[in-house]
Amino acid sequence: MNHLPHLITDLALILGVAAVITLIFKRLQLPLILGYLVSGILISPNFKIFPPKVYEITDVQTWGEIGVIFLLFSLGLEFSFKKLAKMGGSATTAAGFEAIGMAVIGFGLGKLLHWSFMDCIFLGACLTISSSSVIVKSFADLGLKQRNFAQLVYGILVVEDLIAVVLLVLLGTFVASHSFDAGQISMSILKLGFFLIVWFVGGILFIPSLLKRAKNFLTDEILLIVAVAMCFLMVYLSSQAGFSAALGAFIMGSLLAETTKAERIEHLVIPVRDLFGAIFFVSVGMLIDLNVIKDHWLPILLITAAVIIGKSIVITLGAFISGNSLRTSIQTGMSLALIGEFSFIIASMGVKQKVVSQELYPIIITVSALTIFIAPSLTLSSTRIYNWIANKLSPKWEARLNRYSSEATALRAVSDWNHVLKFFLINTIVFSAIVIALIILNDSFVLPWLREVARGFGRATSAVLALLAMAPFLWALIVRNEKTEPFARIYTQQKYHGPIWIMRIIKVSLALLFIIGLLRSIYSLDFALMVGIALLVLLLIFRKRLQRTYDNIEDRFVKNLNNREIEEQRLLAEQAAEKKNQNLAPWDAHLTTFEVAPEAVNIIGKTLMELQWRERVGVNVAMIKRGATSIIPPDRDEKIYPFDKLFIICTDSQERRMNAILRPDKKIIESAREVEMKLDQLTIDADSPLIHKSIRESDIKNLAHGLVVGIERNGERHLNPESTWVFEEGDLLWIVGEKKLINTIAE
Repeated sequence: MNHLPHLITDLALILGVAAVITLIFKRLQLPLILGYLVSGILISPNFKIFPPKVYEITDVQTWGEIGVIFLLFSLGLEFSFKKLAKMGGSATTAAGFEAIGMAVIGFGLGKLLHWSFMDCIFLGACLTISSSSVIVKSFADLGLKQRNFAQLVYGILVVEDLIAVVLLVLLGTFVASHSFDAGQISMSILKLGFFLIVWFVGGILFIPSLLKRAKNFLTDEILLIVAVAMCFLMVYLSSQAGFSAALGAFIMGSLLAETTKAERIEHLVIPVRDLFGAIFFVSVGMLIDLNVIKDHWLPILLITAAVIIGKSIVITLGAFISGNSLRTSIQTGMSLALIGEFSFIIASMGVKQKVVSQELYPIIITVSALTIFIAPSLTLSSTRIYNWIANKLSPKWEARLNRYSSEATALRAVSDWNHVLKFFLINTIVFSAIVIALIILNDSFVLPWLREVARGFGRATSAVLALLAMAPFLWALIVRNEKTEPFARIYTQQKYHGPIWIMRIIKVSLALLFIIGLLRSIYSLDFALMVGIALLVLLLIFRKRLQRTYDNIEDRFVKNLNNREIEEQRLLAEQAAEKKNQNLAPWDAHLTTFEVAPEAVNIIGKTLMELQWRERVGVNVAMIKRGATSIIPPDRDEKIYPFDKLFIICTDSQERRMNAILRPDKKIIESAREVEMKLDQLTIDADSPLIHKSIRESDIKNLAHGLVVGIERNGERHLNPESTWVFEEGDLLWIVGEKKLINTIAE
């Protein structure tokens, strides 16, 4: 008898139990994350009541790590660096208050409980980040997505994502050193900043262009494979650089978030993320020992209270200081009073590396479960809490708080000098990082390869190639921040000439230092110095060509960075043009021209009233063209004659019926664009002369030789309305009539 591998039976058990439990939790309208945790507890070796158990826990944890990768990758797809840049000071300040405040509260609470130093550090980190997935889902369920404070909550969650990434790096340093080393921490932050800049610039330059070139081949299957491949490639690069796999997944997700394929990739990744995410959360639940929870109920209650009360106060304070009203601040603070998946990841890192106590993990998970369960109630009660606080405030204090909020919001202006200084710092940091990355790439890969291939010419060849690659960025480092309007304005003021020349000396010195740094690893210091000075002179000589080269690189970067917005604007423009011009008609109706054949004896000589096309078919005759005469619009007593051209508003199905009525061999003679008529829309507002008038009373027929062919009211559409229809405010009319007169109807 053949036996299935334990991995397959384990997955069957995990997914089977998770399916049953989550169905129950869904029925009870409870968060699914709690269902996964309960599933893990039931099949855990620590739970003796439920007989089936997982055999290969190590394999399941590996699958769980893949789940973490997909969770962070999906989170990155929702992140976007541009979203972070647009958040402004309010969300950043509130998130910063939360990170610092909760880290201090967590560390202090750990000390109060007499925990070890590393346990206190990890506890503070675990309490720092709220759960994005739970909050977004909760807001959707509660119908709060469009509320004012919800936008601030989403902004804080975006900033929290970046803080979480930084925490993972810093905690990795703690794990490696087992102590607090300020120098090492500073180096880790600098290293993280360097790699973030390099990955962001390189990713935006190449990834959108690659996807754009391959767009004709990117079926859903291929796009999913390409996206996942990029994710795991960045995971590998991140681990090689000394960072966590989660960081690499998050970075690649955030890079793909800037492409036009972001929504499509996110849609394709969601099922994969949900599958592996479920395995991850179940594996988290498997590590929970109910005996540990029973023995540590007091720390669990204290930490839960610290999360709810601490986050509510700290985030409220940060949101208010950054210029939000007291109501919005309280609603925001109480909505974020929970911890979630990032806390699991942080706690599991400490346990796996054996730097924290085994009890920390189940304690954090239990606290997370409790806060997730309580969070929706806190959000709903935040307004009542505000009202209670507002009633307790004296009018004097209420006026002070409102005045502070208004004044803080009004602080917007930045001086030209501050703008130039800020631009100088950003310019220097970004281009220095790019140049350093090119030097590292040359020393680590290009130079060793060329030594093997070109032998005696390898060093010189690699130096030339590296300098050519660096040249546009060195030029940008020196001159780019001087190409702005604020710089031009302050340059006219004598008092700024000294600081400007100091900045120039710093930039030129950095450029020379980078050139020497590249050549020093290949040649002597004296030679590198002479070549460096000579190259700076060459930069000045070929400045126009370098400027063009850099402009091309920057244009490509900016286009790729804004590719989504450009594509969205293009689609909106096309839709607007299509809506305006598609057959010149609303909805699925269009203007079609028929010619009356002499053989159509069943209609020739009859009036429109006798034919009853509006009643029988639902169409309107907008115009009859008879030789050189155009009848706009025709009267109900107008007769039909041979060779008349009838301009009729109809749908596709109505067109087929009119074809059958008019003659056996029917074909459209002219398109709507050949007619000297206009079909346009008009909105009835409060001042419109047409309001409260019927179609017949409005006299549109004579005023513009027009005909009302469609009306939209409260989202409902009515094609070819009766003449007794009375116009109301907000009605959207579709009118066909003489081109020169139709625009005068609303005047």
